[in-house]
Amino acid sequence: MNVADLIRNRNEVFSLAEDTTVHDAARYLRDRKVRSAGVLDPKGKLVGVVSQSDISDRVAAENKCPAWMRVSEIMTRNLVTISPEVSIEDCLVLMEKNSIYHLIVVDSAKGFRGMISVRDLLQVIASDHKGRADLLESLVFPQR
Repeated sequence: MNVADLIRNRNEVFSLAEDTTVHDAARYLRDRKVRSAGVLDPKGKLVGVVSQSDISDRVAAENKCPAWMRVSEIMTRNLVTISPEVSIEDCLVLMEKNSIYHLIVVDSAKGFRGMISVRDLLQVIASDHKGRADLLESLVFPQR
């Protein structure tokens, strides 16, 4: 299985404009029940990612005002990106190597395609293992 298989049925790519206030970004993340979103420049190009951790660490913990700050001031700019052809296993290696929980999916033709999280990967792996366990169980304990 690869990233394209994982994101194929997604309806929305979560993103914000770089001039969005941190307050509005926090509400956007909360309302959509996501932990991070891509940040796009006025031309629609991905320039960063803002996460709940960015908001917590760079705004709340520093007692700064989220209503006056822009996501461009706190976003992560050094992004680890992957193409849709990357395998799930390679995604796990990249996450571990870089100590991150999200990977940015970028397609050379379509640009920013969204993100995958460690949770997405764990769901796929758990599902795969359950399928294997069910198959083994049917072989060991056949129905009569």
